[in-house]
Amino acid sequence: MHASLKFAAAALLTVGFAFAANAQSLPDLGGRTIVAVTENAYTPLNFADPETGEGIGWEYDAFNEIAKRLNAKVDWQLASWDVMIQAVKEGQFEVGMDGITITEEREEQIDFSDPYMVSEQFMLVRADEERITSPEVFGTDESLLIGAQAGTTNFYVAVYDILDGDEANPRIKLFDTFGASVQALKSGDVDMVLMDQTSTRGYMGANPGAFKVVGEAIGTEEFGFILTPGSDLLGPINAALASMKEDGTIAALNQKWFFDYNAAQ
Repeated sequence: MHASLKFAAAALLTVGFAFAANAQSLPDLGGRTIVAVTENAYTPLNFADPETGEGIGWEYDAFNEIAKRLNAKVDWQLASWDVMIQAVKEGQFEVGMDGITITEEREEQIDFSDPYMVSEQFMLVRADEERITSPEVFGTDESLLIGAQAGTTNFYVAVYDILDGDEANPRIKLFDTFGASVQALKSGDVDMVLMDQTSTRGYMGANPGAFKVVGEAIGTEEFGFILTPGSDLLGPINAALASMKEDGTIAALNQKWFFDYNAAQ
């Protein structure tokens, strides 16, 4: 076992003992099955294991732990990003996750859990890229292209914080999945992809020497789980999240997926 993975395993074992002391203070869902949905396209939050094809990542581990603490099971389902919020809103799934930024507009459609992660947007470019040094430089060079996924925070930051506010700007190339936009960057079809700091670590770790981050952070965002409006799961999930932050489980998951997993590749 990699030394850093030993550390993560020890940390998770430690927080397990800490959790046992306050387990009785959390709601008990009586073995209920929660139908949860993700996309498997947002490294390292949710993605398919390259060796097994199984869905893994920070969000899988976190929500499985939430369910365990609430005496519940998880029925994992997959859906594309462009239908996920509407599907959760309509009750097709009870909980959704895909690095979803909490925004006022989205809060009008669905319920959000308390934030489980705070991140910032950065510009990911190829490792040999020399033209792009800042958002301002990118914005003024009309030969440069951005890869994005429609309807995401990354897309709107590209439109309104880097370009001219035109959502139909031809310099934005749209892709069906976030991973496809990163692949387009790697192959030279686009010149930059915006992503949160957590994912830059994931993609750079999984592709040594292929990418780098340039410029300063562009804004800050909070991620939350999405739930069907009025869901009775909101309170229990928030309670479990609070306990995981308090006993160090969240910090251990950050260590595992943003540092140890990359180092093991």
